[in-house]
Amino acid sequence: MVAMMNPNEPLSAEDADLDSDPGETAEWCEALESTLAHCGPARARYLLQRLQAHALELGLERDTQAFSAYRNTLPVEQQGVYPGDLELDERITSILRWNALAMVVRANHAYGDLGGHIASYASAAEIFEVGFQHFFRGEGGGEQRSADLVFFQPHSAPGIYARAFLEGRLSEAQLANYRQEVAGNGLCSYPHPWLMPEFWQFPTGSMGIGPINAVYQARFMRYLQHRGLLDTSQRHVWGVFGDGEMDEPESIAGLTLAAREGLDNLTFIINCNLQRLDGPVRGNGQIIQELEALFSGAGWNVIKVLWGSEWDALFARDHEHALLRQLAATPDGQFQTLGANDGSYNLEHFFKQSPALQRLVEHMSSEQINALRRGGHDMRKLHAAYAAAKACKGRPTVILAKTKKGYGMSSAGESRMTAHQAKKLDVQALLAFRDRFHLPLSDQAVEQLQFYRPAEDSAEMLYLRQRRAALGGLLPQRRSDCRRLPVPDLQAFGSFALHADGKPMSTTMAAVRLLGSWLKAPELGPRVVPIVADEARTFGMASLFRQIGIYSSCGQRYEPEDAGSLLTYKEAHDGQLLEEGITEAGAISSWVAAATSYAVHGEPMLPVYIYYSMFGFQRVGDLIWAAADQRARGLLLGATAGRTTLGGEGLQHQDGSSLVMAALVPNCRAWDPCFAGELAVILDYAARRMLVEQYDEFHYVAVMNENYPQPTLAAQAYEDVLRGMYRFSQQQALNPRGKVRLLGSGAILREVIAASELLATEWQVDSDVFSVTSFSELAREARQERRSAAMGQGGEEESHVRRCLAGDAPVIAASDYARAWPQLIAEYIEAPYMTLGTDGFGRSDTRQALRQFFEVDRHSVVMAALYSLVKQGQLAEQVLGQARARYQLSDSQAPWCR
Repeated sequence: MVAMMNPNEPLSAEDADLDSDPGETAEWCEALESTLAHCGPARARYLLQRLQAHALELGLERDTQAFSAYRNTLPVEQQGVYPGDLELDERITSILRWNALAMVVRANHAYGDLGGHIASYASAAEIFEVGFQHFFRGEGGGEQRSADLVFFQPHSAPGIYARAFLEGRLSEAQLANYRQEVAGNGLCSYPHPWLMPEFWQFPTGSMGIGPINAVYQARFMRYLQHRGLLDTSQRHVWGVFGDGEMDEPESIAGLTLAAREGLDNLTFIINCNLQRLDGPVRGNGQIIQELEALFSGAGWNVIKVLWGSEWDALFARDHEHALLRQLAATPDGQFQTLGANDGSYNLEHFFKQSPALQRLVEHMSSEQINALRRGGHDMRKLHAAYAAAKACKGRPTVILAKTKKGYGMSSAGESRMTAHQAKKLDVQALLAFRDRFHLPLSDQAVEQLQFYRPAEDSAEMLYLRQRRAALGGLLPQRRSDCRRLPVPDLQAFGSFALHADGKPMSTTMAAVRLLGSWLKAPELGPRVVPIVADEARTFGMASLFRQIGIYSSCGQRYEPEDAGSLLTYKEAHDGQLLEEGITEAGAISSWVAAATSYAVHGEPMLPVYIYYSMFGFQRVGDLIWAAADQRARGLLLGATAGRTTLGGEGLQHQDGSSLVMAALVPNCRAWDPCFAGELAVILDYAARRMLVEQYDEFHYVAVMNENYPQPTLAAQAYEDVLRGMYRFSQQQALNPRGKVRLLGSGAILREVIAASELLATEWQVDSDVFSVTSFSELAREARQERRSAAMGQGGEEESHVRRCLAGDAPVIAASDYARAWPQLIAEYIEAPYMTLGTDGFGRSDTRQALRQFFEVDRHSVVMAALYSLVKQGQLAEQVLGQARARYQLSDSQAPWCR
């Protein structure tokens, strides 16, 4: 443990063994103290840094720990004067604690299975209230978004509802319907913008999502500023998170970026109650010291708020550092035990661990020791930390605030292992809670768990309103109004794709070319935000480097190796392309920031994130789900899509699942076009839906890296492309022996077209070929039509699927994805229906070999068609053996079983 030494302090036995010249040691310490006294802390820090650097030059290894003593970062003399009415702040906080507790306990008395959390907000109430009363800025009544962005610890949602109740934003009936949403007058469990679109702004319910999104929101604010789109200089991002949450990889994924970008518009407040859901975060260690090392190592400004004002006198008298040594030696598991017990226990099991420590508290009673608060419950200490965070320039700040989980719940759960699960309290525990926080509630009101709201003209309510008015208004608050953004005419920007006339290209290249056309549009162009995790060159986006530049907050401080080329790597302070490096979590977080800009900033943007399709929903699916909750509007392009189009890469890269996963997200529209013309129609439709019609949806489009001739798309097919399927071609045999309908999706449509030709020429079977651009869109409409019919709200079902595939001719569907993708429409087809797909693990090989292996090639489609006709009795069974021999097909196990 690093602690300041007193040169006159008696040395411990360990230090005495190391100190061969105590006199010289004292001189060094006195010199440092003299510098501090006469030249100030900046000079003292500089000398220490120079000494450390010189020590490294001399070959001395750095063996100091990357954290400071287990005490508050800010000394008492730097606290400043508390600007508010401390008594009123504490009274309001107590009221909020009670209403939050009553909300959860009432719900669980009535409905035991609803759940809810009491202990988290109980530990964080002061953290939130210092922010609400003194730092979190509201809109200020202006048209332009100017409020701070606040990411709320999700388990503390009851406390935020309790504050909104005092402010008159939520009714008592809504509080009484906590976690009862179906009837329409309830409150959701955690922050969910989809469920409460005018209240919550950011979803944080899935641990780790909040921290990384907070970082990239702060960075996107700088992006908007540097590109001249919006002045965000007065806005701040605050994130209140839990110490256990910081174990999530997403929680720490953006820390170095925040420091590298100098995001002094960002502050994390980590509620360090030392407990996860089931017990201590670091039972055998100290999570606060670990987090300090983590954040300081990443380049953040770290402020620790560990001990309340009652401890100040103890630290001032601790000349021997006995208290610091004991705190350093106490693991979190023991702190939890100390927190769960009273002053007598703490006196016996902590303060009596050494004579020097015991002497510090010999004048104190057990009640006084019991009243020693942790810093996260002291509003003066917290205010000083918030103020220091806002004053810090050039880097982000983290405040590590030590609290007790279940603070105020006493024997019912304070610092206990079961605190997180506490959802009910008996009457005695409720009465004790009332008494501890001096709440003006009768015994009957407590027993009935009545909500408490002071009179409108009370000191508490007047002060509450005055503080929020001074800060610009109410929070949290979400607004979605923004201007409509015009989209260029489809024929103007997509003519090359719509009228391809057989020109070979991949749909990935077509997508990049369409993106380039959008970027040139006067109004839309500046609002397009191209995003890549890496491999922009792989996707053919190198031309954008010079055209729009890669965003860099500091511009380009070097001469790129390829400076002389037309496609040189160009970084710029006002660059438009966001190239995030190899971090899909970071890239999707940037996408979310841009995709929610219409609500967060009132500025509509069109983010286009292009990536290896396998590294989207599979890798960052939880972040995508949070984006859906946040009502994101943007485009996700899954490039090199499908299980067989990315030939040589193999199992880890080949994607047969993303479209299935995309179909599970309610407001995600998933597309699998085969041809560039289809792609152009889809992208135009998506942009108009989001930017002109302003639907809260986003679009996932699979695009392939395979080059093949692109046909011209007939204008009359545009509408059916958007419904999910259109008739591409028909094949008629001279003497037909049967008929089938063949559905092809994405990369496999061309195999289906070839199969149709083989069926006609080699097996005398007629076929209709349909290009399915989206099985999920077909299923969405068919589901609604069936429900309407089942509810007696219409006649027979009349979905697009049923119209296109009426009759009993067999239907065979093939795609480059798992069979679950085409099976989305199975229940809406009355004819025999058979699906082919790429279930199983990928392999490295050529495209043709892979399609044969997964049995989605033309010959496998033919076999499926013949089998369907055999099952109907239209063909003899021996035709199957003839076809298998002709095409030399394997009769071993199916590929997903190998």
